[in-house]
Amino acid sequence: MVGLLVGCFLTSDAQVRPKGNYNFWDYQQKPFYFGLTLGMHSTGYLTTKSRQFVQEDSIFTVAGADKPGLHVNIITNLKIGQYFDFRIIPGFAFSERRLIYDRIDLDTKLPVQTFEKVESVFLELPLLLRFKSEPYKDKRLFVVSGLKYSYDVATNSRLREENLSKFIQISPHDFQFEIGVGMQMFFPFFIFSPEIKFSHGIGNIHILNNSKVESTVIDKITSRALTISFHFEG
Repeated sequence: MVGLLVGCFLTSDAQVRPKGNYNFWDYQQKPFYFGLTLGMHSTGYLTTKSRQFVQEDSIFTVAGADKPGLHVNIITNLKIGQYFDFRIIPGFAFSERRLIYDRIDLDTKLPVQTFEKVESVFLELPLLLRFKSEPYKDKRLFVVSGLKYSYDVATNSRLREENLSKFIQISPHDFQFEIGVGMQMFFPFFIFSPEIKFSHGIGNIHILNNSKVESTVIDKITSRALTISFHFEG
């Protein structure tokens, strides 16, 4: 009788704790856990030309240029069943974005290229849902998607109000849709998860400035970003 009970126990343990996934099992018992994200990104603008662009002789192209940046976030991860997580990852992103203009210099009548630079420190609040695969040898793949709100705490919008003829006006508020993939690797004391993610703005962040031709030739500006993150959780 005792041998039968021991055999049943070992059988049930083998079913619950797959061979080669011992670190995974320890974290699987936690309903939630926390962590830190460090990463890098490339951010830029997508532009839509206005009707005024056709009538403007001095500017013949306008486009966004992607620039690199860094970000750091704090992770709160809540399990929803065996395969899903709800993740809140607030943090800060340090970014620079540019608008490039190909134009005719009014003095020399020669083609030149100029740019508008926007340096930002974003307070970000991503709300994400993550779907995870079955683990294999303390590793598992996942896909993640959701929405992110960003506020530019270093925006120079207030400075631009003092000199509207000098700067392109960009709203400090932005909402983005995000989708990405990654892998969890379970170690005895932490989970390491590299992740790559694409973000795309879902609203127009251009504030029209009728006194500046660089603004009137643009109808709409949306943000975009490609992000590589390294999550450390436990």
